[in-house]
Amino acid sequence: MPLILASTSPRRAELLSLLQVPFKVEAPSFQEHVRPGVRAEVLAKEFARGKAQACAVRFSNSLVLGCDTLIDLDGAVLGKPVDLPDARAMLRRLSGREHMIHTAVACRRLCDGVDEVVETSVRVWMRNFGAEEIERYLDSGESLGKAGAYSIQGEGSRLIAKISGDYTAAVGLPLRQVTDRLRAYGVAVPVDVEALYRTKPYPNWSRFAG
Repeated sequence: MPLILASTSPRRAELLSLLQVPFKVEAPSFQEHVRPGVRAEVLAKEFARGKAQACAVRFSNSLVLGCDTLIDLDGAVLGKPVDLPDARAMLRRLSGREHMIHTAVACRRLCDGVDEVVETSVRVWMRNFGAEEIERYLDSGESLGKAGAYSIQGEGSRLIAKISGDYTAAVGLPLRQVTDRLRAYGVAVPVDVEALYRTKPYPNWSRFAG
């Protein structure tokens, strides 16, 4: 059976495709519930594992990747906005602020007991932006479905001053880390992942270091 990506995110599928590994996309049935007082990186790992497990029970002989991305803003967890007013409120909170993006990737394979979760963190500094710029960005339609209500690979990159860390983790799938884990579990990755990091063949990647 091919590698399973337990995610409906087009961005994760696009990034995984850069590794030229055959895979199948499956929607996990797992439901995310943010619990007060639990750190973003802990929740991201929990959600990634839950998504991987939800698909692994249907594909017991396949390696399943489950992923989740959450934002930590001074200890507050920001996930995907529920609607435009929620997205607007998130962007107002982020303006001019520093925050952390935590992306977790779970590897699960029932037939031989593979069960691992790894996490990558990226520090992000946002520009100061006002209400008018927020409204223009909301009009782009990018905010919904994105942790923190912005898309670093899209128009949301204009809201960002700089980042420190792996750009692909900020998008939602840390390619270096994923490559290491795939190879560790017997999945051949034919591409030179370091060449990907040099050439940065993904929207806005070249705009950011890491």
